[in-house]
Amino acid sequence: MARNDGIDRTFARNQDLPTLDDVAKVQEHNEREKDSYSNQDIDTTQTYRNIHFKAPTDSYAAMFDQLIADGVISTRGLKADAVKYGELIFDVNSAYFHNHGGYEYAKQFYTDAYKAAVEIVGGEQYILSAVMHADERNRAMSEALGQDVYHYHLHVVYVPVVEKQILWSKRCKDKSLVGTVKETIMQVSRSKKWESKVALDEQGNPLLTSKGKKVLRTSYSVLQDDFFNYMKAAGYTDVERGERGSTEEHLTVTQFKVAQEQQRLEDVTAQIAQTEQALDTAQAAVEKKQKELQSLQRQTKEQRTAALTVQEIRSMGKKTITGNITLTPFECSTLKDYAVNGILAKAENSRLEEKLQQVQKSATVWKQRYESLKEQARPYLEAVKLAPEKVRAFLDAILTRTQQTKQHDQPSRRKSHDMEL
Repeated sequence: MARNDGIDRTFARNQDLPTLDDVAKVQEHNEREKDSYSNQDIDTTQTYRNIHFKAPTDSYAAMFDQLIADGVISTRGLKADAVKYGELIFDVNSAYFHNHGGYEYAKQFYTDAYKAAVEIVGGEQYILSAVMHADERNRAMSEALGQDVYHYHLHVVYVPVVEKQILWSKRCKDKSLVGTVKETIMQVSRSKKWESKVALDEQGNPLLTSKGKKVLRTSYSVLQDDFFNYMKAAGYTDVERGERGSTEEHLTVTQFKVAQEQQRLEDVTAQIAQTEQALDTAQAAVEKKQKELQSLQRQTKEQRTAALTVQEIRSMGKKTITGNITLTPFECSTLKDYAVNGILAKAENSRLEEKLQQVQKSATVWKQRYESLKEQARPYLEAVKLAPEKVRAFLDAILTRTQQTKQHDQPSRRKSHDMEL
């Protein structure tokens, strides 16, 4: 079983495509027209699994122009900067599809979701493209489960239209026709397509505020309700409606990624602390050996300084006529002392030299260990400068947005929420 909070929710979002540049970018993304994508979770080796419920016959803009030419839609009276394109995105959290078998289940689910889209849009003729993406990898769940898990969702690009009756004007020669219906057109109109509707009670009467004003249900809330109700009627009774007031897409997945990033941050921080501790230990050991080495060098120097020089020994005594050497009592006593000290000093020097060599060898080993640990720690030291800063910024942004969303969902503010789902 994939990680799941036990609640699977439908999600429906409508977004405007105000400019032709926006339309072109959405087309590039939906139709996978680019060679590479900034979104690293797109696995192009799996793009062949994407399913078109309605494939575009040309560019979105060219198809729009053809609809006008064929009289299917009309832009009569439309302002130059009016929004002429929209995109619906239908979704359920990744765990839902993973727990129901994955790809094949997603295909059937979005086959039914596309039927809902046709009803919501008002007819298949107004849909330019409808494609289920099956090539976007859910990185967090894939890493947690040790297998590839893909996030299935449906993109529907459409033209927002409403039925409009054109009446005969006063200039009509036949006065009996004035005010009657001259023709009915499907007018492109985003604002009228997504007008807020009056909320009704169980008896079908308008709901009123404490001040007697009608309560309006935003178009986005209506969209969310329509999608959920349609899928429930189609037999998908194990999903719930997306939370009201929520503007965060794939809430479960987002929370899951936050938890993963937090765990990664903790792991990196622990590794850095452990490596730094090892470095400190190695550095302390090196410094200790260096001090021992300096002490031994100092002792050796003192021993060598205390020993007699060859010149001092040669200058002692006087040669007699017979060739013998005579020493004064002081010189004889001193020479004996020097001889004893020399033997002792030689033995001590030999011991110190041997110990010095051992310490030098040990110091070399510790230095090599220190350099090795320092090299191993390099990526962690770089990570502590870069990764924590970026990850914490990412987490702060997510948590801040989540907190703002929760505050935004309070009853006192829900009335002003224009993007309720």
